[in-house]
Amino acid sequence: MIGEILAFFTTLDVQLTTLAQNSPYLFYGVLATIIFVEAGIVLFPILPGDSMLFVAGAIVALAGLNLHGLVALLIVVAIVGNSVNYALGRYFGERAFANKDSRIFKPIYLERTRAFYDKYGPTSIILARFVPIVRTFVPFLAGVAPMRYPIFLMNNIIGGVIWIASLVYAGYWFGNVPWVKKNLSLLVIAIVLVSVLPVAIKVFQEWRNSRK
Repeated sequence: MIGEILAFFTTLDVQLTTLAQNSPYLFYGVLATIIFVEAGIVLFPILPGDSMLFVAGAIVALAGLNLHGLVALLIVVAIVGNSVNYALGRYFGERAFANKDSRIFKPIYLERTRAFYDKYGPTSIILARFVPIVRTFVPFLAGVAPMRYPIFLMNNIIGGVIWIASLVYAGYWFGNVPWVKKNLSLLVIAIVLVSVLPVAIKVFQEWRNSRK
């Protein structure tokens, strides 16, 4: 399983580059679908959000595609996705986490996300965009709380714009750097590791406390 995940991330640039060259519109569609699913469907908390956005920016630079159009599309999709996630949390609430044996709605995810939510409040909607797993559950939990929708929407828009624009434009600007071109796969892995580091540290702390 781990080997398959690593293989996916190490070939992400190749897969997306091939798709962009063969069918640009399908390339846009696949990116938009993945962002919407990760942001809006709480069943899929682990998807290559950060790394995929950076790679997409680099590919757009190499393929000469419409950068600003892609950024605008993904921002809209990210905002709509989080709003759908909020609605799911509002209607289904904590019932989704009632089964302790669930492989997706794990109570530990709820506890972790609730701690993140309690610590940062409405700003958590913005910050969570950059934290894997947490970014999927925070808007859901905001609906469970419930956070007032106007406040949620404002932070949702700000977070969506910052998340998409920062990573896609960074990928675009660095995409023409020779070193980046040659080592894009390694850079993807580095982005994944950095993005999951806060979660890994939290898991280690919980494991260490349980041993005590």
